[in-house]
Amino acid sequence: MCVSRQVRVGRVVRALGASAVAACGAVAQVAPEAPVTSGRIEIPVTIESIRNWHLTSLGRVIEDRTYAPRACGQLASHTDANFAGGSFIAQAGFAQGEMFAATYTLPASAFPIKIDLAECIFVTSGSTVTTTTRWSVLFFEGTPTSGTLVSQDSSDDVILPHLRIPPGTNGVNIQFSVDPGDPEQIIINDNGSRQFTMAWRIDQHHQQTQNPCFSGPPTCCNAFPCTDVSGLAQPANNWLFGVNCGSLGCPPNGGWARFNALASFCRPSGDSVMRATWSSLSCQPGVGACCLPDGTCIQATSEQCGEASGTWRGEFTDCATANCPAPSGACCFSNGFCTTLTPLQCNGAGGTYLGHGVACGSGNTCPTGACCLPDGSCIAGVGEQACQAQGGSFRGVGSTCAGACPTGACCKPDGTCITATEVQCTNQGGTWQGAGTSCGSVSCPQPIGACCLSSGFCLTVTQAVCAGIPESVWKGAFTTCADGNGNGTADICENARCVADYNSDGGVDGGDVEAFFIDWESGDSAADVNEDGGVDGGDVEFFYIAWESGSC
Repeated sequence: MCVSRQVRVGRVVRALGASAVAACGAVAQVAPEAPVTSGRIEIPVTIESIRNWHLTSLGRVIEDRTYAPRACGQLASHTDANFAGGSFIAQAGFAQGEMFAATYTLPASAFPIKIDLAECIFVTSGSTVTTTTRWSVLFFEGTPTSGTLVSQDSSDDVILPHLRIPPGTNGVNIQFSVDPGDPEQIIINDNGSRQFTMAWRIDQHHQQTQNPCFSGPPTCCNAFPCTDVSGLAQPANNWLFGVNCGSLGCPPNGGWARFNALASFCRPSGDSVMRATWSSLSCQPGVGACCLPDGTCIQATSEQCGEASGTWRGEFTDCATANCPAPSGACCFSNGFCTTLTPLQCNGAGGTYLGHGVACGSGNTCPTGACCLPDGSCIAGVGEQACQAQGGSFRGVGSTCAGACPTGACCKPDGTCITATEVQCTNQGGTWQGAGTSCGSVSCPQPIGACCLSSGFCLTVTQAVCAGIPESVWKGAFTTCADGNGNGTADICENARCVADYNSDGGVDGGDVEAFFIDWESGDSAADVNEDGGVDGGDVEFFYIAWESGSC
């Protein structure tokens, strides 16, 4: 960490399972022994509102969302800073490659734990440009000096975006969590210390000076981590990883140091503004009965129930006694009669349930709407059952034919494209691309099939790819390279014909040319050597390429 605008170095050792060295600036240099000419660079900033920037390990970004921890979530933090906004100390002497870290001590019974959320506030102070910062978050079992690195996630602008902060004095709370669908959760075991450490690193500043030991990163163009304004409450549990600025650096000769081990002139005045939310693996979130909109019941946490748009009955409640109300709606029968029933009642009576809350028409008639027929035409004032009986697509209760059956591009299973209505497309097994789309503006996925190579090897590729491989034969859409007899050759390729030896006499010579052209001129299907379904010039070209190669 920079202790003055003149004292810095540009190299940092990064723990990546095995040690690796990354340059911090154009050339790594060690600063000469020189007296410190100025104090640490701490800039008080007041930020009215901190923007939450929640990222998951699979790249999902959730902007401006207040994180709600799971029922078992426990907060680990040394700072009393307000993560929604307030006063902070920008650590403007922070160079790229440097890290702030915090060690937390938990009861032994809490381990092993899973990290639910990692948070750290980065700030700018009067910046004049939009800053882009590459960052990393790391977790250790124990302390960073005696423990084990168990996790490291870094922004790459592909999955995890770099941090971008607009000009001015602003703050962003990076909230990083492991996506629930990510099989690699952050699990931390007790290494005997009952501690874990979270660290945040600036991998690359927006504008790093060539040698940060002599000139710190300018505040005009960079974002920095920050500390709180209430004083340093946990000097032994806050850490700095500094670049090597020699014996006068912070810390001397770089590396990890606790805040209380730093010289007073370079020790941060507050605790680093970061926190972690964790849960014991043995922790069971409170669950209870959740009544879903369709009247069914599941056991779920309050959060899970809310995500399913259900009504939570409370912790420890049971579906057996939840008494979830069954929804009801219009139930339509084939004779046009309609009455209000629950889905179970309607299905039991042989009717068609039209949806929760849907009302019957006047005089217990089935509600009607528009129907798109297979020929693309539309009829109005029909019920859903009558529409489906004609092979049509019902557009909904109360709908009209005005703009009801638009056409659009339809990608068929064989990769071709036609213009059709949605129902026409669906009836052909296609995928409708939307109203108003055209075949000229869409790219329909091409089917794949077995491609037999002259070597006997088989690939599953599109016809176009197979055609680009010399002496290969595409076996058609949806064929496979299955090896049912287990002999190492795809079944579909075992009888693949040697095109060059057309007359199958064991040699490639003029007799093969003569035999091929006799069949080709007569239109014999045997001359369809490229297996495209026709005997034409493509077969001549295909044959000559194979024949001139002189082998199969």
